[in-house]
Amino acid sequence: MAINVTCPSCHARFTVGDQHAGKTGPCPKCKASIEIPKLEDQVVIHAPEPEPGAVDSKGKSVLKPIRRKEAKFSLNVFAVTAGLVILSVAIAWLLRNSDLGDNLFWVLTTGAVLLGPPLAYAGYSFLKDPELGAYTGTDVAVRSLACGLIYALLWGVYLFVANQMFGPDQLEAGLAPMWVGSMIIPIALVGAGAALVCFDLDMTTGFFHYALYLLATVLLRAVMGLTVLPGLQLGGA
Repeated sequence: MAINVTCPSCHARFTVGDQHAGKTGPCPKCKASIEIPKLEDQVVIHAPEPEPGAVDSKGKSVLKPIRRKEAKFSLNVFAVTAGLVILSVAIAWLLRNSDLGDNLFWVLTTGAVLLGPPLAYAGYSFLKDPELGAYTGTDVAVRSLACGLIYALLWGVYLFVANQMFGPDQLEAGLAPMWVGSMIIPIALVGAGAALVCFDLDMTTGFFHYALYLLATVLLRAVMGLTVLPGLQLGGA
């Protein structure tokens, strides 16, 4: 085993074989006399041992900080989102002059479901906290699917509550904005909660996340020539 030696005169550092332990010899640099330390007199500094229970099955420390991935703006996500918006507006415009009749409900339901996951994903890519690790890959895809379907389901909740409170005839005739607001505000809070659960967003950011979906769907309703919210009639009773 090599012995580390430091010359007390010129402070040169070098190593010698352990067979020279305890002997005296000249420094190879300044030729001053040096006494080689004995093996038992050496100070050996070892790397700190990991804390008990802080290693995995392979003996590696589990206390090493997880490297955070930077959440950056994605041009591809923006391009896909813009393309989806343009396509959706074009389809809504084509449906504007179509006589859908009884199929209108199913068209709106299908649109709400299909738009939910991609809008949830797009909203998350814009609103996620860049200081935190972001969901990626299959994880973000599953979360976007779940969140988007919940958003679409909230339209069904809105219609169910409206029909229970006012009846289908009154809903078709039109409701005052205050009654529509009394239903949409609690639903928006539920939507914010869904974003919180699915993407770990705070309630304020989650509200804006749901608002992105709500705004997109009500604007498409307007393009189709429908009221922005079912039953909403300005000046309605």
